[in-house]
Amino acid sequence: MRRPGARPWLAVPLLATLLAGCGIRSTQVPTDFGPAPSRVPCALSGADLSAQAGRGIPVQVFLLCASQLVTVDRSVRIPDGTAEAERRVLVAQGLLGQLAARPSAAEKQAGYTTDVAAGIKVTGARDRDPKNTFRLSVRVQDLTPYALAQIVCTFADSEATAADDGTVVLGGPDVLPLRRYSCTPEVRSRPGSEEPPSSDVTPS
Repeated sequence: MRRPGARPWLAVPLLATLLAGCGIRSTQVPTDFGPAPSRVPCALSGADLSAQAGRGIPVQVFLLCASQLVTVDRSVRIPDGTAEAERRVLVAQGLLGQLAARPSAAEKQAGYTTDVAAGIKVTGARDRDPKNTFRLSVRVQDLTPYALAQIVCTFADSEATAADDGTVVLGGPDVLPLRRYSCTPEVRSRPGSEEPPSSDVTPS
């Protein structure tokens, strides 16, 4: 039995008024926050990694990302039966080629870049050089700090190019003294401002 004086039809406009007073209006709520990030910086998917590795001897090179050195998987091809001394030079040349190659679309999207110029050649030791020496076709002093850090850390990370103590002996085409370089955590984290530690190499 309905109580006298009750008017249910009055509740409808009252409820609408309360909701309006609370500001519940979908058209006034901002919803455009821009596109979501498509890729985490310096992170590649498994498919991207597999595509970059390719065929040949698996190696790693250091590219630049977020102002640091970050390893990426690559590969270099060496003919079967290559002598050890020649093999080291071919691996070094392959590493330089991979460092100078343009990052893939996936790597660009993730923020990878390189400062190593294309066309740098590498040869092995000369007569009085230590046997583990690599001579570049450009003066080491002319490399940018980033490029030097990339080359030193990439060569030091490879068993085929690093010396027994993990250092790298580099020289240019001129008669300037050779130098022995090391890749340190500081160089990997701040390649633009932290120069690879080095020391003079005495000719044999």
